[in-house]
Amino acid sequence: MISMQELGDYTIADEDFFDFQTITEAMMTTTQSMVELLIRFFLNLIICWVIVQFFYYKKSRRRDYYFTFMIFSSAMLMLLYIMGNVEVGVGLTLGLFAIFGVIRYRTETVPIREMTYLFVIIALAAVNGLAPLYKLVGTVTDNIHYELSWGTTLITVISNLLIVLLISVLESDRILKHTSMKLVLYDRIELIVPERREELIADLEERIGLKVDNVEIGHVDFLKDSAFVKIYYTLEKGQTAAIDTITKANQFIEQ
Repeated sequence: MISMQELGDYTIADEDFFDFQTITEAMMTTTQSMVELLIRFFLNLIICWVIVQFFYYKKSRRRDYYFTFMIFSSAMLMLLYIMGNVEVGVGLTLGLFAIFGVIRYRTETVPIREMTYLFVIIALAAVNGLAPLYKLVGTVTDNIHYELSWGTTLITVISNLLIVLLISVLESDRILKHTSMKLVLYDRIELIVPERREELIADLEERIGLKVDNVEIGHVDFLKDSAFVKIYYTLEKGQTAAIDTITKANQFIEQ
């Protein structure tokens, strides 16, 4: 037998005493369970749609990741919700998250921006799937039952909105200057000397049609009269560059 002071925030009179069987028997009704699931699902769906539609897709225009983020978010929510209501072993839980942790696409490397959004989606699914939206109320003499906790629900909604606000701030062109990079195989190696830097930048801008902010000279091949040049440029408002980073030289040099 334990007192109500040992049961956390349950609004049951402190002078009443009961055992755990009494609490266990106070199960949520089918209607309450359905309402809880729908609240979690649609809250998570709406927040993820706002993030993907207005922040990610607005710049990248990648429909494949749009599909991935939305489906992955809903699937993770359902998985975490079931795991939160069913007793599962710690090993199984860690194993499931380990599987998700090593996910990668075989056809292409996932860019860091897409990977960041994926982790945000997983985090939101965890918050929305595991937050305690219902609380146990009543006394032993009065019917013990579950009811919706508006305080916890409000905190969950605010947590979601704070994530949306943070993404909005970081994606804004007014606060952060978005600089991108390209690796170019350049043929006019006579311009790579420091004395002709201005000519080099002017020639690059004319060829690629971008305003170059900075230039770095990499590997120089005098036999083929070519050099790797890394250029930095500022993206126009609302644009993003997902394929600028090239890491393998054989993608440029003919074997």
